[in-house]
Amino acid sequence: MNRHIEQLYRSAKKRSRLVIGLMSGTSLDGLDVALCRITGHGTDTQIELLAFSTVDYDEGYKQKIKSVFAKRQVDLQQVTLLNPWVGVLHGQMVNQCLAKWNMSPTDIDAIASHGQTIYHCPLRQHGQSEFGNATLQIGDADHIAVTTGILTIGDFRQKHIAAGGEGAPLAVYGDYLFFTSKQENRILLNMGGIANLTYLPCSADASAVFSSDIGPGNTIMDAYVQRHFTPLHYDKDSAIACQGTVQPSLLDSLLQHAFFALDFPKTTGPEVFNLDYLHAAQVRSSTQHLSHEDVLATLNLFSATTIANAINFAAAELGDFSVYASGGGIHNPLLMEHILRLCPKVSNIQNTGTLGIDPDAKEAVLFAILANECLVGGQQPFGNIEQGIPDITMGKISFPD
Repeated sequence: MNRHIEQLYRSAKKRSRLVIGLMSGTSLDGLDVALCRITGHGTDTQIELLAFSTVDYDEGYKQKIKSVFAKRQVDLQQVTLLNPWVGVLHGQMVNQCLAKWNMSPTDIDAIASHGQTIYHCPLRQHGQSEFGNATLQIGDADHIAVTTGILTIGDFRQKHIAAGGEGAPLAVYGDYLFFTSKQENRILLNMGGIANLTYLPCSADASAVFSSDIGPGNTIMDAYVQRHFTPLHYDKDSAIACQGTVQPSLLDSLLQHAFFALDFPKTTGPEVFNLDYLHAAQVRSSTQHLSHEDVLATLNLFSATTIANAINFAAAELGDFSVYASGGGIHNPLLMEHILRLCPKVSNIQNTGTLGIDPDAKEAVLFAILANECLVGGQQPFGNIEQGIPDITMGKISFPD
């Protein structure tokens, strides 16, 4: 028997495993590295977040990724070169974290790597009937495994597409396994570059769970700040947006995209919601003259409105429910204020820290859960394909040598 197969068998038999979850989002701020002790599997999954770091990306990384990110036409050689380069860099960042945490690679059972999304393209977006849903993440898992000496599980989204899904959002699997409560209905709201939510009924009925992308979270706001307020990367504490005034005509124009009328579940990305989309909305509404502060104020309410509309839709038939938030959007006070104002049934939005998971670490932790299911799960039924949740396990295994 291959010794790595034997190692997999031993890991699967252990009561608990140490798994490092990696998440690199569309904001390109850094690599989230979450060291998790995971016990059990399926709905018996228990997680202890032992350590968490975000390793910042330097400007060189950001510019290299931006050269191929969310663009239909790119330099194919550059994509080919970046795929292993990102993998090696992510592996080196894991090694840095292990050294900081005084841990050895031999202590770790597996790394779960999301990779770096550079293009997300569901059928409803590209509209070419001969092709299906598609998505592409770079940062090859073999290179992470060899660089760290740790078995690595990556490329999670391809199985989701192969089984009929759109490749996103995958948070629903980890949300269901770890955050379901028999005491309350829950909505898990994640506000990264793109916002998404998961509805978790207190019945714990997997067939009643649903998850969907909502629309832009921080992606257009961040891109606008990076273009017009260099060297800032985002609107810290909503400071710029708070100086502006919302322009209703621009807001109405931004809300006209056909995506918002689609039924749940649905997926989208910065390929759709970007500065070109903003420019087109400004042309339609004759608002090219606006100050940067007014534009950011309007973009902030735009994101909040689409998020609030989704929460209100998901909760329309519910009595009591609680909302738990994660992602960079929780640090945007104006965005949070707007969402609360626009959701009459929501009196408070808590973050996932109250449930035991650092809200900034949540997505990295969720990929660690997916890796754990790949290693030792597989018996837990999930929702159904009609809800965009194919009943599958995900991830490809890369041995370190």
